[in-house]
Formats: sequence, C-alpha cells, structure tokens
Amino acid sequence: MTRSVYAGLTAAALFCAAVPLSAQNSADALAIGRQMLAEDNPGELWAQRGERLFAEKRGPKGASLERCDLGLGPGKVAGAFAQLPRYFADTDKVQDLESRLMTCMVELQGFKREDIIRNRFGTPDRDSDMEALVSYVGSKSNRMQMDMPLAHAKEREFYKSGEYLFFRRSGPLDFSCATCHTEDGKRVRLQDLPNMMDPKQMQMVVSTGWPAYRGTQASVRTMQHRLYDCNWQMRQADLGFASDTSVALTSYLNGRAKGGVIQLPGVRR
Repeated sequence: MTRSVYAGLTAAALFCAAVPLSAQNSADALAIGRQMLAEDNPGELWAQRGERLFAEKRGPKGASLERCDLGLGPGKVAGAFAQLPRYFADTDKVQDLESRLMTCMVELQGFKREDIIRNRFGTPDRDSDMEALVSYVGSKSNRMQMDMPLAHAKEREFYKSGEYLFFRRSGPLDFSCATCHTEDGKRVRLQDLPNMMDPKQMQMVVSTGWPAYRGTQASVRTMQHRLYDCNWQMRQADLGFASDTSVALTSYLNGRAKGGVIQLPGVRR
C-alpha cells in the first residue's frame, strides 16, 4: 500500500470522528460566534436582492416571476417554502423550491434551463440569482412551521426514495448521508454534524439551516448546494442540480422536519 493511499484511507476513517471532550470549549466559542453573526445576518441582503429579482421583468420574455405558482397559487409566496417539495400538476413532478423556480424562469421569463444551471451558484463577477430568489422565498415563510404535504402518491414516492438514498452506501468511500448524520457528537473539522434521527436536530437543519449565509464562502448557499457539496465530499458522482435525486433527498429531509419553525436565511460556518 502506497503512502498516499494509506493517507487517503486514514482521512476517510477520520472524516466523521466523534468530538473529543477537549473540543467542547471550541464548540461553545463557535456557537457564540454564529449567534453574533445571526444578529446581523448578511444573508438578509440576499433576500432583499431576491425580492427585487422576483418582481423585476427579466429574460427574453421580459416578464417577472409574480405569476409563478409555488404551490399556493400564482404569485403567492408567503408560506410556500414551508410546503415544499410538493407535486405540481403542470409538470407532473415533485419539485423543490429551486426546481420550481427554474420551471417558472424558463416558462414565464424565457431563460434557458442550461444557462440557469450553469450559473446556479454564481459567477466570479455576479452572485447567484437563484440563491437570492431562494433566500427571499424562504424568508417569506419565517415563523411558520414546516409542513410538507404527503397527500399525493408521487409525494410519498419521493419521500420513500429520499429515505432510501439517505441510507444507501455507495462511492469509493462507501459512504452515505447516514454515515455522518445518525449519531450525536460527530463533527467535520470545526463543523458539528447534526444527528438527523433526532427530530429536534432535523427541524433545525431544515427550518433554520438552508438557505444560509456561509461565512467561509461569504455567500448564501441553498439546500441544493449543500447536497451537492456533501455528495462531492463523499466522492460520489456529481449530484445534478434540481434532479429527481436531489429533490427526493430534500423531500425526506423536509418531511422529517415537520413542525420546525422557519427562520431564514440561516447562518453557517
């Protein structure tokens, strides 16, 4: 076994190591820092920009998103995030917030799907429009409870598929979401890892987690970005933006977060 392979295997074994007692003081200090940042959350700037983008006439069709149906009727934004993902008859698909916004941007405004996906996380000279829009829509559900519907057969199907994906081990490291998120006291570097089997921790992940301002990236990131990044860290194949796989995972997470009180954008390391 070469030294590089041995080092890689060792890193994988330590990837989700339990928190030693000596780390508790550091964790407390980090919590204080996050609280200070949350009191003057830069993510609110993304939400404000998203509000302007939502009402602005843009794209080849010169239209706004004010006729976009996010599940509660055209133009109705308040409470929409709390009930996503959900089934939409016009697309015959279960969609999360990003995939539904993309549908509206294509159908109402005339943007090309491939261009939206290419710029989904922003460019060197422009912050992401998608992440701003998600921040705005998410914030309009603040102080409401997560209540993703499971009435339609496809909604239940996506939830069950997401549960399977959450626990499925795959890739060169043989990891799954559950590898890092089914026990208390785990962390990656300075980031505590929530135990998603605990309903209270699961509610915090979804209802106050994403979209969130990330201090290490000086930008707001959404759940789609978080899932993409986790997939990359597990060395699995790229997770397609707004793909059925990503929406299924979000369905499982949001479904398990039922009852969590929303406060967005969140703040993360």
